[in-house]
Amino acid sequence: MSTFNTRCPSCEGLNRIPNERISESPKCGKCQTPLLDGAAIEGTSSNLSALLQSDQPVVIDFWAPWCNPCVGFAPVFSDSAEQHNGQIRHVKINTEAQQELAAQYQIRSIPSIMVFKDGKRVDMINGALPKNQFDQWLNQAITK
Repeated sequence: MSTFNTRCPSCEGLNRIPNERISESPKCGKCQTPLLDGAAIEGTSSNLSALLQSDQPVVIDFWAPWCNPCVGFAPVFSDSAEQHNGQIRHVKINTEAQQELAAQYQIRSIPSIMVFKDGKRVDMINGALPKNQFDQWLNQAITK
């Protein structure tokens, strides 16, 4: 049984999740907060492939802490994660910490946002958008 680790968005506790149980809405062992819905998940090379195989569409924000547009876009992405709780899985990948993922997905500028369905990329945008425009783009992207 393969597993991956993820941090709780509420208490920052580290949790191990079996890949086979992603669709069961796992909760934090410490505080019982849902781990994969309602907040953006930290994407890593150890958990991304399992997350992309989700039954739900997955939207990924490739960002870096030194990038001002990325930092400005973070609240929009966070609001979207809350708004689409249980419908769309939101993942944030720090391109500085996960350089191999940035190379694998050919990230040339940040923020870059990608939408995946059934493990395949269906849409992508580069650059931060205001909330209304991001919501419109995301709603169109998940219907593809």
